[in-house]
Amino acid sequence: MTDQQAEWAAKGIDVTRPSIARAYDVVLNGRDNFEVDRAFVAEVVKVVPELYDVATYNRQVLGRGVRYLAAQGVRQFLDLGSGLPTVENTHQAAQAVAPDARVVYVDVDPIVRAHGLGLLAENDRTTLVTADIREPEKVLADPEVTALIDLDRPVAVMMIGILHHLADADDPQGLVGRYLDAVPSGSHLFVTHFCDAGPEAREAEQKFLALLGSGRFRTAEEITAYFDGLDLVEPGVVPLPLWRPDGPVADDLTVGHRLMYGGIARKP
Repeated sequence: MTDQQAEWAAKGIDVTRPSIARAYDVVLNGRDNFEVDRAFVAEVVKVVPELYDVATYNRQVLGRGVRYLAAQGVRQFLDLGSGLPTVENTHQAAQAVAPDARVVYVDVDPIVRAHGLGLLAENDRTTLVTADIREPEKVLADPEVTALIDLDRPVAVMMIGILHHLADADDPQGLVGRYLDAVPSGSHLFVTHFCDAGPEAREAEQKFLALLGSGRFRTAEEITAYFDGLDLVEPGVVPLPLWRPDGPVADDLTVGHRLMYGGIARKP
């Protein structure tokens, strides 16, 4: 065990198993990860060589989606399962459009808070809470959340690359509904999710479940169902590179292009 790993282990962080946040950090070419995380990613890359590109597409659509929401007048963002800080985080994208935007990050992994608070030290409109998103009532009642998020005003409920880490038994669709029930009309739901788009996706799912313990690749129809009862924003639920791209996208989508789907919808 390295000195860094020993330091994190002393804080109660399991450094012997890959974590969702640190594995995502690996594919975004970050530095806040361990050998066990890099080894896990190397196994998935054997199945999906474009995995690093997929992570980039996810990060890019986060920026595009948040800027869209801010341009629509949304000023409160609840980023659930946010992961480690990286390039253009939610608060940076939102506050570039609307400096008064308020952002709360929520992640269960304590390493996220440890790395994130330094980034947010001088930003009084943004905070990071360590909590389990599967407990929405606790999340929404947390004093750090209520200090920034007014549930009587529209909120962007963001679940970027996190619902696929919930098992079917966790009832992810029901969980989405519980968050949306707590926010008013004019709020938005923003989801990205691994998609069962072919044999490579199903093989990748097996790797995720065996090595990470989570990672459900659901069908496009299952992902779209998260938005039931909401007004989908054009172009709907699509492969990430096709969601309001900043430039042209190739007509012939690769496995990597189709590995994650996403969309945004408004609560009427």
